[in-house]
Amino acid sequence: MQPIIPIRYVSPVFRPPSEAQSLILPVTNGCSWNQCTYCEMYTAPQKKFQVRDEQETLDSIRRCGQQFPNQVQRVFLGDGDAMVLSTRRIMAVLASIREHLPAVRRISSYCLPRNVRNKSVEELCELREAGLSLVYIGAESGDDEVLQKVNKGESFESTRDALDRLGAAGITRSVMLLNGLGGRLLSQQHAENSARLANVTQPEFLATLVVSFPQGEERFRQNFPNWEPLDQQGMFLEIEHLLQTLELKRTVFRSDHASNWLALKGTLGAEKSRLLAQVRTAIETPQSAQLRNDWERGL
Repeated sequence: MQPIIPIRYVSPVFRPPSEAQSLILPVTNGCSWNQCTYCEMYTAPQKKFQVRDEQETLDSIRRCGQQFPNQVQRVFLGDGDAMVLSTRRIMAVLASIREHLPAVRRISSYCLPRNVRNKSVEELCELREAGLSLVYIGAESGDDEVLQKVNKGESFESTRDALDRLGAAGITRSVMLLNGLGGRLLSQQHAENSARLANVTQPEFLATLVVSFPQGEERFRQNFPNWEPLDQQGMFLEIEHLLQTLELKRTVFRSDHASNWLALKGTLGAEKSRLLAQVRTAIETPQSAQLRNDWERGL
């Protein structure tokens, strides 16, 4: 029998793949921006953005500590962007986790670049020292034209600034890019400027996912009517161009999300040649590249 976690969840609940073993602790409901046309995560009516009541959050942490005193080692702060909270509010949550869940070794969160702008490097250092060690930044692209067409509400410079601030504070950054987001027309500049963003910020982790629209493309096309999706070959050519342009020193690279046809794992730049060779095999002889079938891909 599964234990009942003493937290009020509003479904659906989302978290990064690497947080599968984490306690999901919602401090907000939904996403504070929630206008990106490619994103379907928080479009359900019950996921409308709202900050959780502070006392409810602290009570949830206390009850989890009573029920699982030494079992929780990782906590993920949900939903879409815990960093929208004031530094004081986040510090209160971190202090409560330290008090009631003493076995926790990692606390993480999604993070919108726009909300980092409201926090100084000194405040971010305080958060890191209090336990916030990892944030996931959905950059999606480093190309301003692509970002404008998908209504991201960010730019190359705003994302770079956020990544630089987080890096200066010693908070580990996991950056996500969306393969295929620019479609056929903007594929090359999407790859080049995304690589440029990673090159100037040198994130600790970099991942690529494949753009998809399980609920249809109508919302996405309202601001991007001439978007044409990349086929499998086009996706491989785009990621080849991204890898060719990346100049990273010690970044863990992952392109193994269930949405990808080709799973890639390595460290850049040490394993750049090997990763490029895998992509080129998929381009030239896809039958020998151990690709996922369409039915195996989780979208």
